[in-house]
Amino acid sequence: MSQSKVYFTDFRTQLDVSLTKKLQKLIRKAGIDEIDMDGKFVAIKMHFGELGNLAYLRPNYAKAVADVVKENGGVPFLTDCNTLYPGSRKNALEHLDCANINGFNTVTTGCQILIADGLRGTDDIEVPVPNGEYCQTALIGRAVMDADIFISLTHFKGHESTGFGGTLKNIGMGCGSRGGKMQQHNSGHPHVDPDLCRSCRRCAKECGSNAISYDSGKAWIDPELCKGCGRCIGACAFDAISNDNENANEILGCKISEYAAAVCNDRPCFHISLITDVSPNCDCHGENDAPILPDLGMLASFDPVALDQACVDLCQKADPIRNSQLGDHLADPHWHHHHDHFRDNNPNTRWKETLEHAEKIGLGSREYELVVMK
Repeated sequence: MSQSKVYFTDFRTQLDVSLTKKLQKLIRKAGIDEIDMDGKFVAIKMHFGELGNLAYLRPNYAKAVADVVKENGGVPFLTDCNTLYPGSRKNALEHLDCANINGFNTVTTGCQILIADGLRGTDDIEVPVPNGEYCQTALIGRAVMDADIFISLTHFKGHESTGFGGTLKNIGMGCGSRGGKMQQHNSGHPHVDPDLCRSCRRCAKECGSNAISYDSGKAWIDPELCKGCGRCIGACAFDAISNDNENANEILGCKISEYAAAVCNDRPCFHISLITDVSPNCDCHGENDAPILPDLGMLASFDPVALDQACVDLCQKADPIRNSQLGDHLADPHWHHHHDHFRDNNPNTRWKETLEHAEKIGLGSREYELVVMK
């Protein structure tokens, strides 16, 4: 597969140039104006942030993208699907309230907001997965698939199950309905080693399914309630929680790639990723720990695989921030160094398999040319 072009610019600006204007310049240089948007519905997929989390992308960036779409004659809307776990985004009404509280509304973004899988997360459509190995079809939020054009706007960050949360994660998991998320998460359930459990109860605080109890003094995960999201694994500081299926995170990454392929297949797509506020865990958390890496820049491409690979490569070259989860791990004299920022941040994760599988099924190329814009 030939190299894809990924366009990059850092967060430096001049006195008369805002970051949002610089983002617009970047996506135009990357070719967004080549897409015929005249009179067409354009879905802009992003994460509105869980209540209490402050690491999500600011609505100003969404407006910058929506304004470019409108200048090209398109009709943009921001969208996301409901969460699998109980939280502030588990149904469309609470999800919209959460988005509004976090600053996303028609005034701040210049467009409407639609929750793609409807009121209860059941308004989905079964979409064929091209070259799917784990999923023959994907359950995608209907509004995502009703759009003529698809744009992803991603906050690139760490993640407790997939190593990092990038473009493929934003598309694949983010566009899955609640049933689709279940399909992606059903490869295994975590269990607790009681000899390692310290009864700190951090895992129970992170569990969105009320699946963890302490009747015996140690954590116990009820497999009937557990949805397999893996948040407890990332929460445990003592490696007491692991997955029954050792390949579960690898399979999860492959399913995410296949869901992303279903979303992007056979229509114009464009992808944007911002490496800023690189929190150690997902924006689905009701909090955000200190960034593990410095703010690096904004990237755009027609190829979601190349875009994620470019973001990974930039992050791996960056110096970790000392006062962070990653920095603390690396400073621990007993830490087993993986020489990989994402695995040293969350050691139970896998991320390479996601990109390898995405390339294998033809979603994009890991080979890219980085075009730098000042």
